[in-house]
Amino acid sequence: MSSRALSSWLARLEQRSPESRIELGLDRVARVWNRLSRDHHRPRAVVTVGGTNGKGSVVAYLEAMMIEAGLRSFAYTSPHLIDFSERFRIDGRPADDAAIVEALDAVEEARGDVFLSYFEHVTLTGFVLAARKAVDVWVLEVGLGGRLDAVNVLDPDVAVITSIALDHTDWLGPTRLHIGREKAGIARPGRPLILGERRPPKGLDDVLEATGATLWRAGHEYSWRRHGAGFRLYWKDQRMDLPIPAMAGRWQLGNAATACLAAMLLRDRLAIPDAAIEAGVRIARVSGRLQRLGASPEVLVDVAHNPAAARALASELGVSGPRPTIAVFSALAGKDAVGIGRALSGCFDRWLVPPLEGDRVRDARALAADLERAPVAGRVDTVESMAEAVEQAIELAGPKGRVVVFGSFRTVAEAWPLLQSH
Repeated sequence: MSSRALSSWLARLEQRSPESRIELGLDRVARVWNRLSRDHHRPRAVVTVGGTNGKGSVVAYLEAMMIEAGLRSFAYTSPHLIDFSERFRIDGRPADDAAIVEALDAVEEARGDVFLSYFEHVTLTGFVLAARKAVDVWVLEVGLGGRLDAVNVLDPDVAVITSIALDHTDWLGPTRLHIGREKAGIARPGRPLILGERRPPKGLDDVLEATGATLWRAGHEYSWRRHGAGFRLYWKDQRMDLPIPAMAGRWQLGNAATACLAAMLLRDRLAIPDAAIEAGVRIARVSGRLQRLGASPEVLVDVAHNPAAARALASELGVSGPRPTIAVFSALAGKDAVGIGRALSGCFDRWLVPPLEGDRVRDARALAADLERAPVAGRVDTVESMAEAVEQAIELAGPKGRVVVFGSFRTVAEAWPLLQSH
């Protein structure tokens, strides 16, 4: 019954304000949260995580560290991959549908005549869930940008910007500096702001200093490098040896290092031992991030959906070698498919481009044309459905080949059950 009630609620939200409709601004969400928060438990610490890529991974590392430290944690992420409840994790587990429905109802009652977008309503739903559970630490992923994103209605004790790359330029601005300025809006005067981007755009330092936050910049106030069987984190005159993360991808060292620093900066209010930080790095996982779903052929899925993420993926895949390597790629409207194709040009022998379901989709033929314009090295074919793409990819790869599914959360989500059945 609760699952049906949740589905009904989400359908109502979609009808009122489709998830794809972006409504930036803090006034509405602040008014409703002020009504909701009067009688609710306040967390001991809030960490807000923004950035173009790597947000979900940093949230997962921090969540695991808090749990290992014996603290109650709330992790809020978006979008979900398979189930809506993934967006709200209490102590590492998705919230149950009945509790989500009750929180949705509470937000609806509190909003009165205030319009809330889909994302705003869902964000406040997460806050209500966490407050009712009297959680110690809230780890919040920014949805879009930062300055005007709904999660920014809360003042973070530590703010994190993982990376800055071109994405959502229609909303955040045409350059990395414009985008960085929007993301810097999550900083608060006198509180730590961690920048994980090692090559920030020129002029960003001035933007960050103007926030009044205490800056921790990768390559300046902190750094990391491989060391022995793990890696080493450096900050001030200190260092810490850490294990290699469980999550695949060399970029995960930076994500893990950034999360470790954030955890240490919370020690003025929370007891977080070194052992909890080390364990968090070792055990944290996020679905859909260079994740292996099969061995014969090898099947990898990745939610990479912009050129920067595609370049990171390419660094792991390398140039297509003697074994067949097949891409199943599809992306949403507004994404830079040409740039993604360029980044991965030599990685695949064949590209299969299926249509996606739902709104904000891009025509498969237009995507294929973008890939050919990049140009990519392998042949590009459109197919009628995701099922056909998966079937063909596995057949073309053969038992010793490799299939890589990527391009968006939705691409991976649609392929997931089909790949599991293989």
